[in-house]
Amino acid sequence: MWDQRYSEDGYAYGTEPNYFLKEEFNRIPKAGNVLCLAEGEGRNAVFLAKQGFNVTAVDQSPVGLNKASKLAHVNGVEITTIVSDLADFDFEQEKWDGIVSISAHVPSTLRRQIHRQVVSALKHNGIFLLEAYTVRHTELQGIGGPPASQTDFFMSLDVLKDELRGLHFIIGREVDRHLSEGKYHQGESAVVEVVACKQ
Repeated sequence: MWDQRYSEDGYAYGTEPNYFLKEEFNRIPKAGNVLCLAEGEGRNAVFLAKQGFNVTAVDQSPVGLNKASKLAHVNGVEITTIVSDLADFDFEQEKWDGIVSISAHVPSTLRRQIHRQVVSALKHNGIFLLEAYTVRHTELQGIGGPPASQTDFFMSLDVLKDELRGLHFIIGREVDRHLSEGKYHQGESAVVEVVACKQ
């Protein structure tokens, strides 16, 4: 699916960073090592590289990451790209100053595995920044998120607080937002937003 979507003309989710990341990225330790999960075509990774971070983007789609590398080149920055399914990716221990998860749609069993690794992979004072769709989104008209039938792919603040035990929540909220991010994130949307720190 993702190779097909990223093979379309243009950038599926635009070339500008996610609004929540743009609002909160400065909480990540300056010039740190940042890992972007399910990064797709690179809009968030490139934005962070432009802010002086050392960015690694991981995604299962080589097509998406190829476009991410091109976007980085156009913007005069470098990012490291790794083609990998998150189920197989080695986060390593205490390696990252920041980990970013924007619309990383995975089933709950894998999500729990990923979030356990996030906690152990962050350095002291490292920041985890996440935005994801909540099931309330299925009641709204906005375009984006998992199919309504895949309720297991949606997230909630209560579940995330449980899965991310070991992190201190600086921001944790479920909100409705109007999104305008490329072709596939448009209109009234329901999301959960998290900024959490490893202390």
